[in-house]
Amino acid sequence: MLGFYNYTVILTYMGLACSFVGMINVLQGNIRIALLCLMLSGLCDMFDGKVARTRESTDLEKRFGIQIDSLCDLICFGVFPAIIGYGIGIRSVFGLFCMFIYVLSALIRLSYFNVMEEERQNGTTEKRKNYEGLPVTTVAIIIPAVFLLKLINGIPFAIIYPIILLILSGAFTIKFNVKKPIGKEVALMVSTGMIVFILVAKFGGRL
Repeated sequence: MLGFYNYTVILTYMGLACSFVGMINVLQGNIRIALLCLMLSGLCDMFDGKVARTRESTDLEKRFGIQIDSLCDLICFGVFPAIIGYGIGIRSVFGLFCMFIYVLSALIRLSYFNVMEEERQNGTTEKRKNYEGLPVTTVAIIIPAVFLLKLINGIPFAIIYPIILLILSGAFTIKFNVKKPIGKEVALMVSTGMIVFILVAKFGGRL
Protein backbone atom coordinates (compact mmCIF):
# COMPACT_ATOMS: atom_id res chain seq x y z
CA MET A 1 0.00 0.00 0.00
CA LEU A 2 1.14 3.54 -0.73
CA GLY A 3 2.00 5.79 2.17
CA PHE A 4 3.61 5.41 5.58
CA TYR A 5 1.68 3.77 8.38
CA ASN A 6 2.45 4.20 12.06
CA TYR A 7 0.80 5.64 15.17
CA THR A 8 2.19 9.15 14.61
CA VAL A 9 -0.56 10.02 12.11
CA ILE A 10 -3.50 8.65 14.11
CA LEU A 11 -4.48 12.03 15.61
CA THR A 12 -4.21 13.69 12.19
CA TYR A 13 -6.60 11.15 10.73
CA MET A 14 -8.93 11.44 13.73
CA GLY A 15 -9.10 15.18 13.12
CA LEU A 16 -10.00 14.53 9.50
CA ALA A 17 -12.71 12.08 10.61
CA CYS A 18 -14.19 14.72 12.94
CA SER A 19 -14.37 17.24 10.11
CA PHE A 20 -15.91 14.67 7.78
CA VAL A 21 -18.65 13.99 10.34
CA GLY A 22 -19.04 17.75 10.77
CA MET A 23 -19.55 18.29 7.03
CA ILE A 24 -22.25 15.64 6.98
CA ASN A 25 -23.98 17.43 9.86
CA VAL A 26 -23.80 20.74 7.99
CA LEU A 27 -25.62 19.12 5.08
CA GLN A 28 -28.24 17.86 7.54
CA GLY A 29 -28.65 21.31 9.11
CA ASN A 30 -26.96 20.45 12.41
CA ILE A 31 -24.68 23.49 12.66
CA ARG A 32 -24.08 23.06 16.39
CA ILE A 33 -22.74 19.53 15.90
CA ALA A 34 -20.63 20.77 12.99
CA LEU A 35 -19.03 23.46 15.17
CA LEU A 36 -18.25 20.92 17.87
CA CYS A 37 -16.64 18.68 15.24
CA LEU A 38 -14.56 21.64 14.02
CA MET A 39 -13.29 22.20 17.55
CA LEU A 40 -12.49 18.50 18.01
CA SER A 41 -10.48 18.63 14.79
CA GLY A 42 -8.54 21.56 16.21
CA LEU A 43 -7.86 19.65 19.41
CA CYS A 44 -6.48 16.70 17.44
CA ASP A 45 -4.27 19.03 15.42
CA MET A 46 -2.93 20.71 18.55
CA PHE A 47 -1.37 17.48 19.79
CA ASP A 48 -0.59 15.49 16.64
CA GLY A 49 2.84 17.09 16.34
CA LYS A 50 3.72 16.09 19.90
CA VAL A 51 2.72 12.51 19.13
CA ALA A 52 4.78 12.53 15.92
CA ARG A 53 7.90 13.63 17.81
CA THR A 54 7.75 10.59 20.09
CA ARG A 55 9.00 8.39 17.24
CA GLU A 56 12.27 8.63 15.33
CA SER A 57 11.26 8.97 11.68
CA THR A 58 13.13 8.78 8.41
CA ASP A 59 13.44 11.84 6.19
CA LEU A 60 10.75 10.47 3.87
CA GLU A 61 8.40 9.84 6.79
CA LYS A 62 8.94 13.39 8.05
CA ARG A 63 8.21 14.84 4.62
CA PHE A 64 5.14 12.64 4.32
CA GLY A 65 4.01 13.86 7.74
CA ILE A 66 4.32 17.50 6.68
CA GLN A 67 2.29 16.88 3.54
CA ILE A 68 -0.43 14.77 5.16
CA ASP A 69 -0.85 17.24 8.02
CA SER A 70 -1.27 20.20 5.69
CA LEU A 71 -3.63 18.33 3.37
CA CYS A 72 -5.81 17.43 6.33
CA ASP A 73 -5.64 21.03 7.56
CA LEU A 74 -6.86 22.24 4.17
CA ILE A 75 -9.94 20.02 4.46
CA CYS A 76 -10.58 20.58 8.16
CA PHE A 77 -9.87 24.30 8.47
CA GLY A 78 -10.10 25.47 4.86
CA VAL A 79 -12.94 23.65 3.11
CA PHE A 80 -15.01 22.76 6.19
CA PRO A 81 -15.56 26.39 7.36
CA ALA A 82 -16.63 27.32 3.82
CA ILE A 83 -19.16 24.48 3.86
CA ILE A 84 -20.42 25.78 7.22
CA GLY A 85 -20.98 29.13 5.51
CA TYR A 86 -23.10 27.50 2.83
CA GLY A 87 -24.94 25.54 5.52
CA ILE A 88 -26.01 28.70 7.38
CA GLY A 89 -27.55 30.08 4.22
CA ILE A 90 -24.90 32.13 2.42
CA ARG A 91 -25.96 32.27 -1.23
CA SER A 92 -25.08 35.79 -2.39
CA VAL A 93 -22.37 36.37 -4.97
CA PHE A 94 -20.37 38.35 -2.41
CA GLY A 95 -20.73 35.65 0.22
CA LEU A 96 -19.71 32.85 -2.13
CA PHE A 97 -16.77 34.95 -3.33
CA CYS A 98 -15.61 35.43 0.26
CA MET A 99 -15.87 31.70 0.88
CA PHE A 100 -13.79 30.98 -2.24
CA ILE A 101 -11.14 33.54 -1.26
CA TYR A 102 -11.01 31.96 2.19
CA VAL A 103 -10.38 28.45 0.80
CA LEU A 104 -7.84 29.80 -1.71
CA SER A 105 -5.97 31.70 1.02
CA ALA A 106 -5.85 28.59 3.20
CA LEU A 107 -4.51 26.60 0.23
CA ILE A 108 -1.81 29.18 -0.54
CA ARG A 109 -0.77 29.47 3.09
CA LEU A 110 -0.50 25.72 3.63
CA SER A 111 1.40 25.20 0.37
CA TYR A 112 3.83 27.95 1.34
CA PHE A 113 4.19 26.47 4.82
CA ASN A 114 5.06 23.06 3.34
CA VAL A 115 7.82 24.54 1.20
CA MET A 116 9.28 26.66 4.00
CA GLU A 117 9.02 23.92 6.62
CA GLU A 118 10.95 21.45 4.48
CA GLU A 119 13.57 24.14 3.89
CA ARG A 120 13.75 24.89 7.62
CA GLN A 121 14.09 21.23 8.60
CA ASN A 122 16.91 20.79 6.07
CA GLY A 123 18.81 23.55 7.84
CA THR A 124 18.08 22.92 11.52
CA THR A 125 16.71 20.38 13.97
CA GLU A 126 15.37 23.07 16.33
CA LYS A 127 11.65 23.29 17.01
CA ARG A 128 9.72 26.05 15.30
CA LYS A 129 9.26 29.10 17.56
CA ASN A 130 7.15 31.35 15.32
CA TYR A 131 4.62 31.11 12.52
CA GLU A 132 4.39 33.47 9.57
CA GLY A 133 0.82 34.68 9.38
CA LEU A 134 -2.14 33.26 11.27
CA PRO A 135 -2.19 29.42 11.35
CA VAL A 136 -5.34 28.06 9.71
CA THR A 137 -5.96 25.80 12.69
CA THR A 138 -6.87 28.82 14.84
CA VAL A 139 -10.27 28.94 13.12
CA ALA A 140 -11.20 25.88 15.19
CA ILE A 141 -11.77 28.27 18.09
CA ILE A 142 -12.28 31.62 16.31
CA ILE A 143 -15.33 30.55 14.29
CA PRO A 144 -17.21 28.89 17.21
CA ALA A 145 -16.40 31.91 19.40
CA VAL A 146 -17.86 34.29 16.81
CA PHE A 147 -20.96 32.09 16.61
CA LEU A 148 -21.38 32.61 20.36
CA LEU A 149 -21.08 36.38 19.93
CA LYS A 150 -23.99 36.14 17.50
CA LEU A 151 -26.16 34.97 20.39
CA ILE A 152 -25.31 38.19 22.24
CA ASN A 153 -25.68 40.81 19.50
CA GLY A 154 -28.48 39.11 17.58
CA ILE A 155 -26.99 39.92 14.16
CA PRO A 156 -27.77 37.20 11.59
CA PHE A 157 -24.57 35.23 11.31
CA ALA A 158 -24.95 34.77 7.56
CA ILE A 159 -24.38 38.54 7.26
CA ILE A 160 -21.13 38.78 9.24
CA TYR A 161 -19.68 35.36 8.39
CA PRO A 162 -18.37 36.37 4.92
CA ILE A 163 -16.59 39.37 6.50
CA ILE A 164 -15.05 37.10 9.12
CA LEU A 165 -13.79 34.79 6.38
CA LEU A 166 -12.27 37.73 4.47
CA ILE A 167 -10.46 38.93 7.59
CA LEU A 168 -9.15 35.42 8.22
CA SER A 169 -8.05 35.16 4.59
CA GLY A 170 -5.90 38.24 5.00
CA ALA A 171 -4.51 36.99 8.30
CA PHE A 172 -3.53 33.69 6.64
CA THR A 173 -1.49 35.34 3.89
CA ILE A 174 -0.14 38.60 5.34
CA LYS A 175 3.44 38.19 6.53
CA PHE A 176 3.71 38.77 10.28
CA ASN A 177 5.10 36.67 13.11
CA VAL A 178 2.87 34.72 15.46
CA LYS A 179 4.56 33.16 18.47
CA LYS A 180 4.02 29.43 18.70
CA PRO A 181 2.23 28.69 22.00
CA ILE A 182 4.07 26.56 24.54
CA GLY A 183 3.50 25.42 28.10
CA LYS A 184 1.03 27.71 29.91
CA GLU A 185 -0.07 29.26 26.62
CA VAL A 186 -1.17 25.85 25.33
CA ALA A 187 -2.97 25.18 28.63
CA LEU A 188 -4.76 28.53 28.31
CA MET A 189 -5.81 27.77 24.75
CA VAL A 190 -7.13 24.34 25.74
CA SER A 191 -9.02 25.82 28.69
CA THR A 192 -10.54 28.54 26.51
CA GLY A 193 -11.45 25.94 23.91
CA MET A 194 -13.18 23.81 26.53
CA ILE A 195 -15.27 26.77 27.69
CA VAL A 196 -16.28 27.64 24.12
CA PHE A 197 -17.02 23.95 23.42
CA ILE A 198 -19.33 23.71 26.44
CA LEU A 199 -21.12 26.96 25.53
CA VAL A 200 -21.62 25.88 21.93
CA ALA A 201 -22.90 22.48 23.08
CA LYS A 202 -25.36 24.13 25.47
CA PHE A 203 -26.53 27.17 23.51
CA GLY A 204 -25.59 26.33 19.93
CA GLY A 205 -29.08 25.06 19.20
CA ARG A 206 -30.21 28.70 19.09
CA LEU A 207 -27.87 29.53 16.22
